[in-house]
Amino acid sequence: MNTLTSTFGAYIKEVSSLSRSSTLITSENVFQEAAKEIRPYLDKMVEELILPGSGVDGYENLKELYDLAKSGKSCLLLPEHYSNMDLSLLTYLVDRAGEEGEEISNSIIAIAGMKLNEDNPVVSAFASAYSRIVICPSRSFQTLDPEKDKAEILRANTINRSAMKAVIRCKYKGHLILIFPSGTRYRPGDPSTKRGVRETDSYIRSFDYMCLAAIKGQVLHVRPGDMMDDEVTHDKVRISFSPVINCTEFRDRVRAEAEERGVPDGDEKKQAVADAIMEELERMHHDS
Repeated sequence: MNTLTSTFGAYIKEVSSLSRSSTLITSENVFQEAAKEIRPYLDKMVEELILPGSGVDGYENLKELYDLAKSGKSCLLLPEHYSNMDLSLLTYLVDRAGEEGEEISNSIIAIAGMKLNEDNPVVSAFASAYSRIVICPSRSFQTLDPEKDKAEILRANTINRSAMKAVIRCKYKGHLILIFPSGTRYRPGDPSTKRGVRETDSYIRSFDYMCLAAIKGQVLHVRPGDMMDDEVTHDKVRISFSPVINCTEFRDRVRAEAEERGVPDGDEKKQAVADAIMEELERMHHDS
């Protein structure tokens, strides 16, 4: 089995030597600007793994979303999530998809979990290739005890408040804010990892427009243990972008349909919106 470590050992050494990425997230450094000197290594890794025929479908939809962002609208990009190379695949393929491809990919700011920065310095180094706003994901709270983990909960809440302020500062400045609506990478055999997280509804509520992105084909497969031991393979990768969606209209429609089914207000309605996003991504994945 080929892993990230065994396949890209030379790149790992070079990136680790170049990295200035912080491995401790605080309320003061939730916005992490891309380290441009590291991005070429991720591009080389993608180049070596994707097969002929890889590319983008619906580039015109992504271009329309970016034009809306440049006009001052707040815009979301919501891709499927299979591996830690999803963002690398997306930016690499978008770079080469059209005249403004590189400009569009450079406009992306990803919402990323603290784990990418704090669990492994090598993972943190590679993640630093892309601009990110770091959060403490809701899944992390599920393992915390309200009595025993008060300090950690306080830290997480402080970081998340700062992250939301960073989102507000960035979202009207021509950026595409990327969130993975599942909140984690999909693990075969564990359907819970492909269910949308409720926070997706909060983002949709506070943005103007969005595009969904289905990813067909995988070059990196999640394995138990360290993320650098994930399995690499060669594959043709196609990324399909949906038509631009008005966030308010989408959310109002889904909530109205949930109301008709008797879904109560609160978390259940939020979950219904997140579920609707994942259902559409699943449809796109199999139609692409």
